[in-house]
Amino acid sequence: MSISLSSQISKEERDRTDAQSFQVAQRPRAFRDTGLTELYAADLISKHLFERGVLDLQQVMQCTALTGGQVEEIFALLREQGRAEIRGTTSGGLLRFALTEKGRAAAQEALYRDGYIGPAPVPLDQYTAVVKAQALSSRGLSRESVHSAFDGVAIRAEVLDQLGPAMYSGRAIFIYGDAGTGKTFIARRLTRLMGGDVLIPHAVLVAGKAVRLFDGGVHEPVADAQEDSLFLDRGHDPRYVLCKRPQVVVGGELTMDQLEVQFDPATRIHHAPAQMRANNGMLVIDDLGRQRMRPEELFNRWIVPMEDRIDYLSLRSGQHFEIPFDVALVFSSNKHPLELADQAFLRRIGYKIKFEPLNREEYRSLWEQECERQSIAAEPHIAEFMLDELHARQKVPLLPCHPRDLIGLATDFLRYRGGDGLTEESLRWAWQNYFVQSESSGKEGES
Repeated sequence: MSISLSSQISKEERDRTDAQSFQVAQRPRAFRDTGLTELYAADLISKHLFERGVLDLQQVMQCTALTGGQVEEIFALLREQGRAEIRGTTSGGLLRFALTEKGRAAAQEALYRDGYIGPAPVPLDQYTAVVKAQALSSRGLSRESVHSAFDGVAIRAEVLDQLGPAMYSGRAIFIYGDAGTGKTFIARRLTRLMGGDVLIPHAVLVAGKAVRLFDGGVHEPVADAQEDSLFLDRGHDPRYVLCKRPQVVVGGELTMDQLEVQFDPATRIHHAPAQMRANNGMLVIDDLGRQRMRPEELFNRWIVPMEDRIDYLSLRSGQHFEIPFDVALVFSSNKHPLELADQAFLRRIGYKIKFEPLNREEYRSLWEQECERQSIAAEPHIAEFMLDELHARQKVPLLPCHPRDLIGLATDFLRYRGGDGLTEESLRWAWQNYFVQSESSGKEGES
């Protein structure tokens, strides 16, 4: 069955959409265009000097992501207040600056109020405008692009034709099914459907406190951005990093406090929660039902953001603020949705998609792909042995994880024994080591 969504977005349309975010994040010419107060910038530069000692003008520009003119304006204020002084020049003629004793004391006070030291943050209103400008809803999606993104992956066309409209809609998705049916793998791959790059600020300024946002473990900078004339022409604010759309995956380790702004008392720095780091991208709640809180608590946390597309957060001081919630939210679980939530909540999740075990043809095809990937001869009688003598006799469903895992174990056995090519003996050995044996019945249990 063919599902028509929209024609695939053209390069010109993508560039026009990208330009919207660059328009609201243009490189600020004057200091007033940064949205920061002179006092905040003075404290930030003082903290850099306190940490590193003497810095020249170019180094301060690199540390703070401010222009030379903006930095000179703040240094004029620091010198006027007796907090900084000139310590000569570099060989290239750049002025070198350091803190006075008064400046060091003021820097220590600033660090106590807010321990953030890094590129200058962007004000909350500017961040909000940029997130809205590069919203997921601005992206086109077609059936062809969905199927292309999963080319070579063992997933049924009808499932793709559920995932495609789900991603197109922007509504939350609940994927469920037995362990090993490929839910997590497919969920992670869904980011391929979210084209375009986004601007991520190093930090966001909220009520005078910097909330660190850019996370090297989540945000992947676009390596060739500086070589792209389009990006050079745009000249975006260097307080942002051009990145691929983010994907944040949290599993059984998730606790409720991780969905709030985190404050580190040792460094006195605020850190953005998972959903804020995932803005303009995807947030996957994996292994739903294994978290340390009840599923109802977790679901209730998302009711307002899912409906209003706004999330409400607070700083350690109690200052409340709101941010856009432009996140493709994906729940993934081995449990049936009705075991985790009632119908009232499940109605708020637009799409519930079940992942099923493979049929014989799908399993055989995946077996051949895995053999090819591991440079092993895919002999037909070996695949039939797996299907008939092991899976069928032991009543073990055909899961996408099995070919990869069992072939891997069998090749370990063969390398140890000095054998070459998959054999029934090596696969029986792999099967016995892979599955947990039931002492009472002798039948294989869950892997």
